Amino acid sequence: MTYSKCCSSEQHFFTYGFLPLHMVLQKRQVVMEELQVSIGDWIMGFHSLVWGLPMIAVLFIIGIYLTLRSKFLQVRKFGYAMRHILGHLGKKSGQEGEMTSFQAVCTALASTIGTGNIAGVAGAIAIGGPGAIFWMWVSALFGMGTKFFEIVLAVRFREKNANGDWVGGPMYYIKNGLGPNWYWLAKLFCVCGILAVLGSGCITQVNTMANVICQTMEQYHLKVAQGTKLILGAVLALLTGWVLLGGIQSLGALLEKMVPLMAGAYLILGVGIIVVNFQALPSALSSIFTGAFTPQAVTGGVVGSLWKTLRCGVARGTFSNEAGQGTSPIAHASANAKDPVEQGLYGIFEVFVDTFLICTLSALIILCSGVTISYGRDAGAELATKGFYQVYGNWSGILMAGILSCFAYSTVLGWGFYGVRCWEFLFGSKLTKPFLLVYASTAMVGATMELGLVWKLGETLNGLMSVPNLIAVVMLSRVVLPSIKNYRVFSADKRREVAKRRKVVYDGSNF
Repeated sequence: MTYSKCCSSEQHFFTYGFLPLHMVLQKRQVVMEELQVSIGDWIMGFHSLVWGLPMIAVLFIIGIYLTLRSKFLQVRKFGYAMRHILGHLGKKSGQEGEMTSFQAVCTALASTIGTGNIAGVAGAIAIGGPGAIFWMWVSALFGMGTKFFEIVLAVRFREKNANGDWVGGPMYYIKNGLGPNWYWLAKLFCVCGILAVLGSGCITQVNTMANVICQTMEQYHLKVAQGTKLILGAVLALLTGWVLLGGIQSLGALLEKMVPLMAGAYLILGVGIIVVNFQALPSALSSIFTGAFTPQAVTGGVVGSLWKTLRCGVARGTFSNEAGQGTSPIAHASANAKDPVEQGLYGIFEVFVDTFLICTLSALIILCSGVTISYGRDAGAELATKGFYQVYGNWSGILMAGILSCFAYSTVLGWGFYGVRCWEFLFGSKLTKPFLLVYASTAMVGATMELGLVWKLGETLNGLMSVPNLIAVVMLSRVVLPSIKNYRVFSADKRREVAKRRKVVYDGSNF
């Protein structure tokens, strides 16, 4: 056989032998793309249903209802709550199976202070305009009251599990507060909670972290290999499993150090950006208040719907501070608190730090630094990152990627703890390790998904788990009011004793 005939036969083999395989792979890729589009359309449609007018109305009505029943406790006792919490930061650690109150609030803050405080705020501004921040504030104001009621109920109706750990949260105050006829609602919350843990708690956080790290690498002209995001997801999966398998005290000990450091670093650097761009602060604040009611005036007509601005602000705000979702009470139930109301004060502190401090700071960084915002399209943490670049230079990209990675990692850990408690309620404490392995592995899935789809999925799942929790909170709100009254009497008696020692007449009006 001549060389030309040999080559001809080889070409024939490659053409007609591998062509079918190539066509199969090509067809498979088309099918997968069509499947992704279909799933994306389904998620978008379900998101619009969950975060439609009924859900927004329910959140506001319940927040207002609980605020009125407590006589604006979150406003009247805000100063007392801050003094009380800051005065108890140095308490010794809890006994085995317990967290200190500060470790509990750090675990709750670890789940709330996540990428939603940076990427979520950026997306809210891009989709709903600067006015979305105003509605985020409004929802947070009433969310303080909602979270206070949730935590009081969680501590009031908690119980010990087979390992001797305190366990609580919506599923337990439904079970122990509403009775056996409502046990199905507790199970429904846990099912929705597990889905939300896998979606909101892990996938959204890892996705944002992977995107920011890759963008930072490109900023320094480093080649981003095709599997970089998958590798980042795998590393985070290993770190997550390592910490969560260490137990509740291991988690609390890590987060009580990690949360204050990462939040403090972000606050200090963020304030520096606002100081440098101080002349733009009045305009930024004006755009928030003006855009809340006339978004088209601020966004050049791109965002022309007040409803879109309101929905975006409330949805992203709820995603960030978790008020009404029932997640934070799971962490607070593990605290060594003796009084439910005392622990409930930490809920007010959480929402304040999460929304009024960190989310507001992220919004002002974006609006004051003058970065270009493409209104009407979703955006991520890159908007805030550009603000850091303008003030601190390119080196800040590495720092920003580090801070955001800490935010994401702490949220993954906090939500992993919530998922374990929901899983334990349904299947018992002996089967938690398999769940943790599944939870950690979802980090690899989240690292490679599309940004806008990930956030819609997270918001949708958060809305679903809020429904059974809010039903229980409203029905059990009557239980919280006597607890508030008893706490007032305790505080008044204590102050009377102090006043008596100081020979001062005390009439109890200060509390």
